[in-house]
Amino acid sequence: MSLPIPLPDEAWTHAFVARLRSRNRFYQRKLQAWPRDGARWRNLPFTTKEELLEDQSQAPPFGTLHSLPITQYVRMHQTSGSRGQPLRWLDTRESWLWMLHCWRIIFDMAGVTHRDRLFFPFSFGPFLGFWTAFEGAQQQGWFCVPGGGMTSVARWRMILDLQMTVLCCTPTYAWRLLETARAEGIDRSQGQVRALILAGEPGASIPSMRRRLEEGWGARVFDHYGMTEIGPLGMECQANPGGFHLLGSECIVEVIDPATLEPAASGQEGELIITNLGRWGSPLLRYRTGDRVVLDSEPCPCGRRWPRVRGGILGRTDDLVLIRGNNVYPSMIEAIVQQFPAIDDYRVIVTEAAGMTDLAIEMETRAAGDVERELAEAVRHAYHFRPRVTRVAQGTLPKSEMKSQRWIRRISDS
Repeated sequence: MSLPIPLPDEAWTHAFVARLRSRNRFYQRKLQAWPRDGARWRNLPFTTKEELLEDQSQAPPFGTLHSLPITQYVRMHQTSGSRGQPLRWLDTRESWLWMLHCWRIIFDMAGVTHRDRLFFPFSFGPFLGFWTAFEGAQQQGWFCVPGGGMTSVARWRMILDLQMTVLCCTPTYAWRLLETARAEGIDRSQGQVRALILAGEPGASIPSMRRRLEEGWGARVFDHYGMTEIGPLGMECQANPGGFHLLGSECIVEVIDPATLEPAASGQEGELIITNLGRWGSPLLRYRTGDRVVLDSEPCPCGRRWPRVRGGILGRTDDLVLIRGNNVYPSMIEAIVQQFPAIDDYRVIVTEAAGMTDLAIEMETRAAGDVERELAEAVRHAYHFRPRVTRVAQGTLPKSEMKSQRWIRRISDS
């Protein structure tokens, strides 16, 4: 049974566009010629990150996307800038409260209640991260502990001493905490963590990574989806692991073929397009997230009819590399690496030179065997090319409590 995604009718579309045009300079320019081909939703233009970065470059420091005077904005966050210039994002009090409302829905989906104790081991810097989760839980009157500015050992002490039950962080950092416990002889069995709400990377929905995390923590993993630009809009339900729902009450969801820009067929992989409905201080119309997804066409056992992303985020449309005639995404390599429990950390170096693309994997491992050869053979068997795999000393690869930069691309003229 297919669950079609409803799109707005012409009357709703007109009202939405009228509101955008009334105050927002960015969309006044962008929608100047609309409707050119009729007032259908799918005739509206997409919004891209490149456009937003260019807008901020032309009108620094915040661009023209804000709908209200700057004096009415109370929060500013920015993207990590992993691909260059960070994108700054402003929020009014009303927009911020809307994101806290989204988190109330998200917490409910994960079964978090006032009986839980929530720990947030992230930097509390200018990245949106779990800021809204922290404040959303506080608004509910729940017990919350910030874990910024601490070592991993100190964070373990907090988790154990305060009997924390819910951990909110990236999949990489959840794994790093397990490595720290092993290295420092910390007895994890004394902890009470029952749920991990993980975001920022695809790992929570990769079966092998998910299994290692759930076994290591003795806890249920929940995959959460959000972006600085769109806010917190996705969460895995309790009834159906290995994917997440997008909050259909708070956003308009589309999936397109990134090559043709036409709607993707049911069950076909495509690019996720989001229009959020409550962040009017800095709105987004048909935003091309760059995230590759497949929508689940089957009803969810939880009963929600919101769109569900099967298998989580599969990767980024701009992360594709062609190796020996094979289309390769980071999630494909991640899935193979996670089959090797002895590999503690890894990094992929993609080098493009003289029309050729080469992929190398650096790894940290405690094992004494020939893990390099085994990993290279596993990749060759799955994708018909053999990467260069090298072992590096423990602690060599950069660690982060935010998104880990495991996919490095280098372009050489030689």
